[in-house]
Amino acid sequence: MIAAAEWEVVESGLGQRVRALNRFTADVYGERRIVREGVVPERVIESADYYEPGMQGVRPPGDLWIGIAGLDLVRDADGRFLVLEDNVRTPSGFAYAAAARRAVAAHLEVSASDHPRKLDALPEMIWHALRAAAVTDASPRAVLLTDGEDNPAYYEHRWAAEQLGVALVEPDTLDLGAVDVVYRRTNADRLDTGVGELLLEPLRAGRIGVVNAFGTGVADDKLTHAYVEDMIRFYEDEEPLLPSVETFDLGRSDILDRAMDVFDELVIKPRGGYGGEGVAVLPHAKPADRERVRKAVCEAPDDYVAQRMVMISTHPTVIDGRLAPRHVDLRPYIFLGEDGEVRTLPGGLTRVAFDEGSLVVNSSQNGGAKDTWVLP
Repeated sequence: MIAAAEWEVVESGLGQRVRALNRFTADVYGERRIVREGVVPERVIESADYYEPGMQGVRPPGDLWIGIAGLDLVRDADGRFLVLEDNVRTPSGFAYAAAARRAVAAHLEVSASDHPRKLDALPEMIWHALRAAAVTDASPRAVLLTDGEDNPAYYEHRWAAEQLGVALVEPDTLDLGAVDVVYRRTNADRLDTGVGELLLEPLRAGRIGVVNAFGTGVADDKLTHAYVEDMIRFYEDEEPLLPSVETFDLGRSDILDRAMDVFDELVIKPRGGYGGEGVAVLPHAKPADRERVRKAVCEAPDDYVAQRMVMISTHPTVIDGRLAPRHVDLRPYIFLGEDGEVRTLPGGLTRVAFDEGSLVVNSSQNGGAKDTWVLP
């Protein structure tokens, strides 16, 4: 449960952050003012796994690169919300938030005055982003592009297409001549895939819009995360409302030295990893494993990022018929529309690690989901 006053601050911080990330992506594939003025090193951009040189000079409708974002928030020991990661390529999970709400609502009777804010506006929030990305202002024709039933998030693809009232299509059935905007939910995030090759030319020519655009992965790269607060100051001329978990750019020798001084207190992540794979929580690691990770980082510091360990909050969770504390994070969903107008799903998806003591909440690592209430 999140109180209304606290959610107001979080919601403002989420909008501020996603607007800055969108402007950063546009700048990366445009003038690169942020590099010219010394705020973000060019190597951070050029070495990002999902940087797409082929998007250089492309300008999507309304300069909307990131229509839908899902940021990962954690609470620290003081109860503050911090941003652990930014997900702006193909963020998933909002359908599971809606499913969690339906499951809980079926078993609880809640008075009208205590009822959490509804999630009913979710389809319209998605349309808010799709309309802004479309090549026409009047009733854009949209489709949801999926890999098919083999995609782990296919349930969400089907659910979203039904809620939006649009066709669910696969690449070989996509008719680009009959579409103004593509909601891209395939795992093919790169231009050098069949999906990328299919969409790039009409995107370049201004015949379609894509949510989210190819190349947005440069903004959710784990090293880019170290510079997001600086981006907010640069593009929004504001102080960040939601702080990031401190992230170390190990490619800078001075910062690498500082990280080595507190190495056993850090979380080390492979820069190109996802889904919790390869993450080393050093305070919980065995001495031999800590030394192995230290050696790997010293040999190739650019391949890793380090973050301060946050002892993220726990939530009572039913385990073998009893309540037990399990670690959780929160993934809220932010929808960016025309002129930077932001809409945010109240609460979002609370993710839980079912293994005792585990800090990795991803569903691929024995994680699950909880309903999240923002109070009236």
